[in-house]
Amino acid sequence: MASRPGICSISLGRVAAGHTLERRLDMAQIHGFRGIELFHEDLVSVAEETHNASFAGNKLPQPFTSTGAQEIAAAHKIRIMCAERDLTIICLQPFWQYEGLLDRAAHFHNLTVKLPHWLNLAHALGTDMIQVPSNFLPADQLSEDFNLAVADLRRMADAGLAFAGLDSTGKPLPITTTTKDHGLDNHGVIRFAYESLAWGTRCDTWEDAWRTVQAVNRSNFGLLLDTFHLAGSRTFADPASRSGLVPDAHTKLRESLARLVREVDVKKIFYVQIASAEKLAEPLVLGHELYQADQPARMSWSRSCRLFYGEEGEYLPLFDVAHAIFQDLGFRGWVSHEVFTRRAWDQDEDVPLDLAGRAAYSWMKIAAAFRLQHPPPAPPPTRVSSPDSITEAGKMEKERGETSMTAVAATDEDVVVSGVETLALGGHNSEDGQKAFL
Repeated sequence: MASRPGICSISLGRVAAGHTLERRLDMAQIHGFRGIELFHEDLVSVAEETHNASFAGNKLPQPFTSTGAQEIAAAHKIRIMCAERDLTIICLQPFWQYEGLLDRAAHFHNLTVKLPHWLNLAHALGTDMIQVPSNFLPADQLSEDFNLAVADLRRMADAGLAFAGLDSTGKPLPITTTTKDHGLDNHGVIRFAYESLAWGTRCDTWEDAWRTVQAVNRSNFGLLLDTFHLAGSRTFADPASRSGLVPDAHTKLRESLARLVREVDVKKIFYVQIASAEKLAEPLVLGHELYQADQPARMSWSRSCRLFYGEEGEYLPLFDVAHAIFQDLGFRGWVSHEVFTRRAWDQDEDVPLDLAGRAAYSWMKIAAAFRLQHPPPAPPPTRVSSPDSITEAGKMEKERGETSMTAVAATDEDVVVSGVETLALGGHNSEDGQKAFL
């Protein structure tokens, strides 16, 4: 099985900066991506666009707050938009601030109102996966009881099974307790990909996330490995220090990656996110332009300073992390670029084109270094649903003298990497991959 390239919708620009989801999907398709991680804010933006259009120039009520029905309608629309561009919706994300809440009334609302809505959104989108980042609410709002967090997440997983009419063991539910009794339609199983955020309050390393996945012990609850969080956590990076590193960083990361390879069942990795980050010129502390007193330094750093794999200026040892995941563990599946960058907030029209091109070039490097695809046949003609977008993109690239990255094409079985500067794909070992990376 070959890996397939994906990208997060907000890694191609933010809707608040004027970058429509349709434009970003065009750029993803043109540059050969096969899948999209859909951020919930983009689903809401489509709901708002539809809502505003219905007013036909009349004064609109402000601010817009989407209803459940509007979001479901938007999900159906996005599903069609992606299908027209041969894009798979990898997952809907992020379902956050969920597990371990001390406020059990809030938890009950999340479990009985928000979660069923998200299950129906996933079904409407045509995806079978919801991404769940570890909770990063303040410590005084979260229980220290690991078992409580596990129980909360297990209920989530069980709801995803019940959505398909299955019990926690995967067996059909008795007719007296069908999912319809719980207000859920009987559809396919929804999976949950759990991710440790580098600034998570109780779970901030892959080890914590893996321990949680094992404890939840459900077939539809697995791991999301994000290379930024693996290397950007307290295991290796510290943006608040002048060196950018924790003490003994390289030793700690090497030992952590060895444990990853030794302990994790690759079948429980639902997908992988690829991202690096730049080293800050000054420590991210009080007085730094990115400093915010109400959030951890790693969060501020992550939300503004990520880079695509192999880009100039990165300092996280991503080759080593990727080698552990793709070579040592042998992961094959969705590989998605989730990069949060200041560039995404620029209002220039060419932001989606620029970011998609950077991501596509990054994918070429990854795919070549770790042989994530079969040897490529000649790429088929690119299919794009918006000719105007192709024309505009082509003109812009020609004006800039940039190499088009449009031929990172793929099928469900094979990922094809091509283009003017295609890297050699045969015979890569670790040393060859390192050269390609550099």
